[in-house]
Amino acid sequence: MNESTPITTSKAEALTRRYGVDSRPAAGPWNDHIELLLSHRSVRGYRPDALPEGTLETLVAAAQSAATSSNMQTWSVVAVTDPAAKAALAKVASNQKHIEQCPLFLVWLADVSRNQRLAAEERVELVAPAYLEAFLVAAIDAALAAQNATVAAESLGLSTVYIGALRNDPLEVREVLGLPDGTMGVFGLCVGYAAPEAANEVKPRLPQPAVLFRERYGNPDEPALRAGYDAKLAAFSRRNEMVQDNWTRRVINRMGSLAAMGGRDRLADIVRAMGFPLK
Repeated sequence: MNESTPITTSKAEALTRRYGVDSRPAAGPWNDHIELLLSHRSVRGYRPDALPEGTLETLVAAAQSAATSSNMQTWSVVAVTDPAAKAALAKVASNQKHIEQCPLFLVWLADVSRNQRLAAEERVELVAPAYLEAFLVAAIDAALAAQNATVAAESLGLSTVYIGALRNDPLEVREVLGLPDGTMGVFGLCVGYAAPEAANEVKPRLPQPAVLFRERYGNPDEPALRAGYDAKLAAFSRRNEMVQDNWTRRVINRMGSLAAMGGRDRLADIVRAMGFPLK
């Protein structure tokens, strides 16, 4: 099979891989695109192989086809291939080596600076960029664009993993990439061909009744749903040689202390320093 051809499975198999047999939802309307979405997995090991000519431009075209609030397009992306720059960004992100391994590392920016430059050239003042809403819209725009690029990459037989740990030190990211005020690297994205040893299963997600509510929020069965998911994720971790843990402990370990935030407890002050007043 060609490397750019996604592997096809039946509806039931795709849903089972994502949820498990016991939590598999009913299979509704279906197509190859939905099947591709359900096959997503994060990959943390890459071959050094170069990407085909024009891949970056194709991914950005897909990204620019995502929804953007009021067509303000308050995002940008920096494509990083220089080994020294990738090494510096990997250091920010707790030394995640796959940043250095992947042939293409994309840093997605919340970016109101372009619209501020537009205003300066037009000799008008923009009031909205000083408010929290502007930063939130820019971060959401960047996430929507990046997810489109991720789906496009996976449709081409490439693998990806998001790197939220760039937010450990946004000021250093700014220094490495030469970012102006009004921009911030909100996350990174590794893109490349998966190394054989990095192959893993589709990671199970919470059962749909834990996240899908009808008319009003909540499900009285949440404790039981969580217990079932804990067992499922712990088994996945054992099979894939990851940290032997269930979902409940992961949440507590990740959100139970400031130390686990890797410096991101100071993020509001840092975002202000980068030109987003957050009024």
